[in-house]
Amino acid sequence: MTVAPSRSLRSSAELIRAEEPVLAHNYHPLPVVVARAEGAWVEDVEGRRFLDMLAGYSALNFGHRHPALIEAAHRQLDQLTLTSRAFHNDRLAQFAESLAELTGLDMVLPMNTGAEAVESAVKVARKWAYEVKGVAPDRATIVVAADNFHGRTTTIVSFSTDETARAGFGPFTPGFRVVPYNDLAALEAAIDETTAAVLIEPIQGEAGVVIPDDGYLRGVRELTSRTGCLFIADEIQSGLGRTGRTLAVEHEGVVPDVLLLGKALGGGIVPVSAVVARREVLQVLRPGEHGSTFGGNPLSAAVGSAVVELLETGEFQRRAAELGVVLRGGLAALVGKGVKDFRARGLWAGVDIDPAIGTGREISERLMREGVLVKDTHGSTIRLAPPLTITGEELRTALGALETVLGQGA
Repeated sequence: MTVAPSRSLRSSAELIRAEEPVLAHNYHPLPVVVARAEGAWVEDVEGRRFLDMLAGYSALNFGHRHPALIEAAHRQLDQLTLTSRAFHNDRLAQFAESLAELTGLDMVLPMNTGAEAVESAVKVARKWAYEVKGVAPDRATIVVAADNFHGRTTTIVSFSTDETARAGFGPFTPGFRVVPYNDLAALEAAIDETTAAVLIEPIQGEAGVVIPDDGYLRGVRELTSRTGCLFIADEIQSGLGRTGRTLAVEHEGVVPDVLLLGKALGGGIVPVSAVVARREVLQVLRPGEHGSTFGGNPLSAAVGSAVVELLETGEFQRRAAELGVVLRGGLAALVGKGVKDFRARGLWAGVDIDPAIGTGREISERLMREGVLVKDTHGSTIRLAPPLTITGEELRTALGALETVLGQGA
């Protein structure tokens, strides 16, 4: 990575201290202050380089400042950035057309953040249940999986099983039924005539990259089709190349009724999310019933279209699949040497560290000191989700750093 010297007048330590009194304490970031980035590398204000093995929780699937995405953003910045949806803009149709074609679905509801996409899907599923399925007013239910992560809005934490996300934020929104993940019998038992939809992550990211058994997603598709409710797949983290396919559901050859996308859809440049669905589902929305001032803005549409163009080549899906073999092999070699277990698909892994060696946070801090950035999740689990642009050599460097850290012991 070739970068100009940092222009910050304050050190990392000074900037971290400056945040303390003026920023809400809703995050506990690692003590690194990033000033510049390119590809799979970031640089702090002192000029220290780090290999980014988190990629913004998959928002940076194409790496930092991918040239095609930066060019698309610059080009659009010189033309038009926002109209609101009070007017049409000349970029939105192309974005919606290309995204619908990429996913094999019909219509697009553009939003901004992943949580907005989930909230929108909840509203759409309920409206569909009343107008199409014939559920009695205000009786619609949605079945979700335990240990899910779909965001942190009030409605979404209402069906979370993570007490850190829930405690102190009630009263909660009713209308949700929680069943164990990867349990088709429990799912079938929870579905009844009031069920509008089943909302699941094809792979549970925040839970530690939990991959369901083969056949689970096919079973969800069969159950929802047979019982007349919607299958909503939250692919905000798992989608857009991360697992070696465009979508994680493709590993089982299923197509959901509603697909939720975000993170990588904005190319790491702007927040872009979308509800992509069958026409019958999204047509229940009428003017005034839902909206977003920034949703579908020209800048987002331009960047989102450029993201779709990158994915249409298949290059990034192939890279994730091929380098995923390297990732799994490197992690397998560490099992019994500080790694208790791991789960991986494509360039995405949850790694369970022996608690005797350290917590996930402690391992993340030690890796930071080795020049590699990761993020912990529950207990002693860390997540690896490098940009899909990472090279094999860079990936082996990260795995070597993990081996070094594990060799240091507690």
